Amino acid sequence: MRGASGENAPTSESPLLVDRYAIYDAIASGGMATVHLGRLIGTAGFLRTVAIKRLHSQFAHDADFTAMFLDEARLASRIQHPNVVSTLDVVMNDNELLLVMEYVRGESLSRLIRRARDRGVPLPPRVVVAIMSGALHGLHAAHEAVDEKGALLGLVHRDMSPQNVLVGTDGVARVLDFGVAKAAGRVHTTRDGDIKGKVLYMPPEQLSAQALTRTADVYAAGVVLFEALTCVRMFAGENEGAALTKIIHNEIQLPSMIDPELERFDRIVRRATMADAKGRYPTGIAMAAELEEYCGPSASNAEVSACIQELVGELLDERARIVAEIERSSTRSKPPLAMPSGSVNLPERDKESSAVEAAPPTSGVMATPPTKPRSMAVAGFAVLITLLVVTLGVIAVLLGRSPQPTAMATPAAPSASAAASAPLPSTMGSSEEDPDTASALVIRRPGSAAPPATGVTSASAAPTASHGTTPTTGTAKATGEKPVVRGRVNCDPPYIVDKNGHQHFIPECLK
Repeated sequence: MRGASGENAPTSESPLLVDRYAIYDAIASGGMATVHLGRLIGTAGFLRTVAIKRLHSQFAHDADFTAMFLDEARLASRIQHPNVVSTLDVVMNDNELLLVMEYVRGESLSRLIRRARDRGVPLPPRVVVAIMSGALHGLHAAHEAVDEKGALLGLVHRDMSPQNVLVGTDGVARVLDFGVAKAAGRVHTTRDGDIKGKVLYMPPEQLSAQALTRTADVYAAGVVLFEALTCVRMFAGENEGAALTKIIHNEIQLPSMIDPELERFDRIVRRATMADAKGRYPTGIAMAAELEEYCGPSASNAEVSACIQELVGELLDERARIVAEIERSSTRSKPPLAMPSGSVNLPERDKESSAVEAAPPTSGVMATPPTKPRSMAVAGFAVLITLLVVTLGVIAVLLGRSPQPTAMATPAAPSASAAASAPLPSTMGSSEEDPDTASALVIRRPGSAAPPATGVTSASAAPTASHGTTPTTGTAKATGEKPVVRGRVNCDPPYIVDKNGHQHFIPECLK
């Protein structure tokens, strides 16, 4: 596969398939990666629209960068907050390195600033306060993220800039690119002493490759706040060397230098961008609190959303149209996926029986097909109880007779009361009668051993036409066991117990 800027760049008509993702049109591009619309194609028809950051080939093929990128992406996945774009997945193969994120309908703060500058009307201060307050809360959530054991991860964004603040059409600002930014910062400071990236937002300690804390992100947020208010970069018109010199010497601008009406924001920008990290706001949430207290009130989500629609509404509508087309096309014809390991192709048969047979047993309980109402079973059981009372005398006479020789020795059976109180078999799935196996009975005393698994009995025990007790096919199919058939019906006791623990009286014993 070629890079995002190559000849075979993916489109809505011809997406690239990488792992379980379909990659479509590009929606943003930067020096390290291109962001595409994508679709997660799961099993059982599960689909989800996502944003996929596709790293350029020189980074994807760099072993050192790849290792650090994967490590930082895993850490970034620990951040769960409404003001942070969630990292969902990382995909790496021989040709691609992808960062999969949630797709948010919105636009970057950098584009909003450019549109406002082109129109000659800056963003409303109330809207800026709302956007920056949300972004600072997102930064604080990242700084406070912990690992699985509850230990602080010590995450620092290192690339807080207008490009990495996404303002949604819901009016919520979200920070993105934690994983890539931190990994990129490490690489950029370890190769020939060069520092690459958005240096105009870096604090002095980052330019000198010192250890960074969360106050580095606070510094960058102060620079972003100045730019969002004035629609002017803090070091605009300077070449890179002159800009670096001003950053190191902390020669910053204040909002009132561009617009005197923004003087109330000077104290926020001044403290956030102090050269000494210890003098800055200790946390992002502390900066947000002071910003709202001295420069608020902030705009509501509805006001922020209306401002975005006014500035970039046509871009959002066009992107929504593309997303809708992608979702329709991917739903009509989904790329084939390999059958997951351990799955089974069921034959075309009755859906209910297939679902029952495919369900794995849990805790020794057998899954049973849907059962009929209890009314028929209850009525039948009542009739049998009545017949039992009538035939008690007959049973007493039969028990007093001399036993006839049988083809197979029969173990002593418990009394009827003992059988009724005996524990039910462990394979009982329901107290209701199973309609598909009600006629599949096994002559087994409660607590006795099960018949041989092979179902083979002695020759003398084989059923014959003269006995009239030929086993039905339903017996073997439903229970996997053949009934034990004797030359003479044993009426001690005068009932049998099926595999569900239900008692059924023997008709011959009731005559």
